[in-house]
Amino acid sequence: MRITNNMMINNTSMNINNNKINFMYTNSQMSSQKKISRPSDDPVIAIRSLRLRTSLSQITQYSKKNIPDAWTWLETTETALVNMDKILSDVKTQCNTGTNSYLTPEDRDTILKSLTALQKQLYNEGNSDNTGRNIFTGFKTNSQLCFMEDEKDTSYKITQNFTYEDIEEFTYYSGSIEMPKTEAEVMNTANIGEIAKDSHDRIRLAYDKLEDINTLSYNDGNRTVTFNRVEAGGTVTYEAVDQDGNPVNDVTMTVYDSEEDWEADRGRRTVEDNELIFIKNVGDCVIGKELSTDLKAGKASIQMDYQKTGFDKGELRPEYYYNCSDVTPSNPKPIVYTKFDENGKEIYEDINFTIAVNQTLKVNMQASEVFDMNIYQDVTELINSVQHAIEAHEKLDKLKNMKNEAKFADCQEEIQKWIDATQKEADYADHRLTELYSAGIGKFDKYSNKLNIAITEIGARGEQLTMTETRIGNQKLTVEELKSTNEDEEISDIIINYTAAYNAYQASLMAASKIEKQTLLDYI
Repeated sequence: MRITNNMMINNTSMNINNNKINFMYTNSQMSSQKKISRPSDDPVIAIRSLRLRTSLSQITQYSKKNIPDAWTWLETTETALVNMDKILSDVKTQCNTGTNSYLTPEDRDTILKSLTALQKQLYNEGNSDNTGRNIFTGFKTNSQLCFMEDEKDTSYKITQNFTYEDIEEFTYYSGSIEMPKTEAEVMNTANIGEIAKDSHDRIRLAYDKLEDINTLSYNDGNRTVTFNRVEAGGTVTYEAVDQDGNPVNDVTMTVYDSEEDWEADRGRRTVEDNELIFIKNVGDCVIGKELSTDLKAGKASIQMDYQKTGFDKGELRPEYYYNCSDVTPSNPKPIVYTKFDENGKEIYEDINFTIAVNQTLKVNMQASEVFDMNIYQDVTELINSVQHAIEAHEKLDKLKNMKNEAKFADCQEEIQKWIDATQKEADYADHRLTELYSAGIGKFDKYSNKLNIAITEIGARGEQLTMTETRIGNQKLTVEELKSTNEDEEISDIIINYTAAYNAYQASLMAASKIEKQTLLDYI
């Protein structure tokens, strides 16, 4: 076969070009320190690299974003819970102090101010937020847990469920001494009201200052009785029917606007054996003795539907605790909130963070899981009772001072009658305070226990998050190592390959320069 110059030149050019490509490839590796620069260089390495990079991206998302966000949420929640527990502990301390029967007026005033401040601070903690998202309001993270200001026109229809276990004994006091100011008023001892007390069973609603009671129903194991509101001729009555719609006449229900109206109607705060009395301004449902016994024996369930218009700053919003509807007149239509399903099961709005592949963590706690709705009413009842005791003792002190005044020198006997009656009122006020303080110690212990359980649960979630964070960190190191092994070339190997490619390229150029000098004349 005859070899021509063109054949040698073409072959040499092709080899030079191949050596140059190989040199350029190793030169690229030298700068990038990667095995390949494009998928076509090695499809196996390319596919494996894509998979490892995807895994690393997911792991980085968990370690750099999701897990830190979860930590922030848990830490904010724990701080709020610990603060609430401290507040409840302070309230309990005030209850312990209040059981002391030798309190001075200054002591009572100090307790009153402390309870008022603690009540406001308690639910302020419930409005805690994490980067603008409220932590106790479920999915409604843009809404506050409490009313942030007085809302006098806001109106809700609320459905609240109870059991026989919510029935408690409570002492109601009748009568109040109206301070006489003149000698004639002092002499008129007929105006001294009777001071009396009666103990009844009651169920206390979550709210006071109610606008209206719509329905009340209970099931005592034998039948379901429902009281329906009926208005005729400007008079409101409540008619009872059983589950079949038949009239029920052996139990009755009466609704009063206030305890004073109740007392004015009956002379004192009494209830018949098979009667329900509803007091709207305090939110109490007073239960007659026999009816209460039947409800307890039948392990009754009770449901009350009522409407409240006007909420004070700091009160909890009802949608986080009950089925209710916002019927504020300014709304185009009622806003319905569902907290319990048709079977009475609570609906939870869990906020879950994905902290690893196929692993989520609940980071939020809802208000109903953390603290009892009754805390507000318990503290309010304590505040009102302390205020009543302060007023009773102030009246007693004024009457004692009046006895020493010259203008009342001729009515000492009458003043003493006023003092005796007022002393009885003050003693009853102190007795109620002692009862409430003693009961409060146990109640606030129970509320604190609920908070401590929540704090423990947050701690358990933190432990889970810590373990996951450690695992994700180790997993990230492993994937990064696999990725490096798959993609990165050792620098020593790159230098050797680069040097070899460079020498081959230079040699091919030198050989080509010699070959191109030869012609056919050299062979003639």
